[in-house]
Amino acid sequence: MATEPLTADRILEATEEVLRRYGPAKATVVDVARVLGVSHGSVYRHFRTKAALREAVTARWLSRTESVLARIMEGEAEPGPEKLRGWLLALFDTKRHKAGDDPELFATFSVLIDESSDVVDAHLTELAQQLTRIVEEGVREGEFVAADPASTAGAVFAATARFHDPAYAPEWRKPTIDAEFSAVCDLLLRGLRAD
Repeated sequence: MATEPLTADRILEATEEVLRRYGPAKATVVDVARVLGVSHGSVYRHFRTKAALREAVTARWLSRTESVLARIMEGEAEPGPEKLRGWLLALFDTKRHKAGDDPELFATFSVLIDESSDVVDAHLTELAQQLTRIVEEGVREGEFVAADPASTAGAVFAATARFHDPAYAPEWRKPTIDAEFSAVCDLLLRGLRAD
């Protein structure tokens, strides 16, 4: 039996391990409980349903990206163009590393994301809010022109989808992808400039 107290974080870590091992179609709550050395009822005391557990593990996975991006958004007082480029690059790098470093888990989460529309919507809302704040800051500093920072941020996010939408993950291994990313960023930044 387990010696450490059973926490939601321990359950989520074990769930990731089980998902990596068995995939989303075959992973069960019993498998998670077995990894933890507890009964499946103990897992259900923390997460009422299998769907709730899968949503929680998906939210945890997506929040890692949000945290990386929040540090950039709230970081040093960089000029707007550098902060925006840094944020977009961090988003691309984070997604690209997830896809390349652990392709099995990335594929698993791609399935879970399709099942967890509320979790994904919350993630996209958080990213849109971060991006909007960067655009607003650039407007306040006189570096960007944007009559509606939220819609401008939405346009930037849509224009860069190829570099963060998991559907494009196979393209992220192309040898020209970094140059293509740079070209898109340069174009967007030229369009936002106040001068």
